[in-house]
Amino acid sequence: MNRVSRVASHVNASLSSPDSQLAATPTAGFCTAEKADDDVVICCAVRTPLTKAKRGSFAHTSPEELLSFVFREVVNRTKVNPKDIGDIQVGNVLQPGASGLTSRMGQFMAELPYDIPLSTVNRQCSSSLQATAYIAAAIKSGIIDVGLAGGVENMSMFPMMATIDITKLSAKILDYENAEACLLPMGLTSENVAAAYGITRERQDQMAEDSHKKALAAQKNGWFKEEIVPVTIEVKNKDGSVTKKTITEDEGPRGGTTKESLSKLKPAFRAGGSTTAGNSSQVTDGAAMVLLARRSAAKKMGLPIIARFRSFACVGVDPKLMGIGPAFAIPVALEKAGVTVDDIDIYEINEAFASQATMSVDHLKIPMEKLNPKGGAIALGHPLGATGARQIATLLPELKRTGKKLGVTSMCLGSGMGAASVIEAE
Repeated sequence: MNRVSRVASHVNASLSSPDSQLAATPTAGFCTAEKADDDVVICCAVRTPLTKAKRGSFAHTSPEELLSFVFREVVNRTKVNPKDIGDIQVGNVLQPGASGLTSRMGQFMAELPYDIPLSTVNRQCSSSLQATAYIAAAIKSGIIDVGLAGGVENMSMFPMMATIDITKLSAKILDYENAEACLLPMGLTSENVAAAYGITRERQDQMAEDSHKKALAAQKNGWFKEEIVPVTIEVKNKDGSVTKKTITEDEGPRGGTTKESLSKLKPAFRAGGSTTAGNSSQVTDGAAMVLLARRSAAKKMGLPIIARFRSFACVGVDPKLMGIGPAFAIPVALEKAGVTVDDIDIYEINEAFASQATMSVDHLKIPMEKLNPKGGAIALGHPLGATGARQIATLLPELKRTGKKLGVTSMCLGSGMGAASVIEAE
């Protein structure tokens, strides 16, 4: 039997007890409840606009070039001396073009010196949040004083249908149910979550409508301006000439998106299913970057301190129910930070699919008004390797604007994981 067909044939197995195979890998908090000199603090968080893959403004802009814009902006805003940067970690999942060299090239295109080491991180959709946690851990342990963490993805340049080449996989994976389940298309895992947790099509479409409405309102009110770095690109015209164009806004939010219009879309992954192109995240190009430091070092260097990175956690879940990850990662991160679900003012939970984001909200009993107040990935897009840092860049200005203190960022990860962080504004 064809391998992918075989996966599909047993996709509904084990759905009767979806919580039974959770395996948490908690990590310690990075800050105590009270401010301290050894706190891991955030000095700056920025991102590019997010553009539509394949047909958007960054379709022909390389990931290393996108990275260079956010690298430069962080240095310009904070006035950090590049000589003080001890390490750089960059999330990048698909890695078209230069593969693992992409991020290093972006560093050099931003004219950051070669003696700053860099590593590329690939933990699926949490890659740039994981990069942030790696830098935070290096700071907390005393390995470095200051570090950069971020992510980039140009999904335009990657042939999405070729994400997995099954001809190069071991036939032995078929002997291991969870290994084989890693081949499941993400959309089918969304359908599994909807079926296992009773998430209706109507509720998924409602989340999609809300995401677009909130993102459009945030654009109209200028609430994204602080986090977005304008990106100037060169556009080739039909006559061969080149003109420059500056991109300043996200391209994903769509006016007129309603439950009624979304209800007309056909299921994208399974006949009779509820996951559609309209209630799933958009395929997107973009980059984001965060500067972190030890509080004592930031004060000594005169760096701005805008937040504390309180905690990070990553957990494993059943790969057939990949999207439930945030529901189980968030409580671990909260526990490490010494706070509760009710203490959090804003939740930035990635809307990979409305099914899984809705499940997480239900499971944790999160008030909808606390969820993604400026819209989520359904409206803004999901540039895989950049999403974690993008969420931080989106969260912090909103905490400041609303006078709030505590925020959570979280996402599900392909192959069955969830990651989360707790961040406190200052």
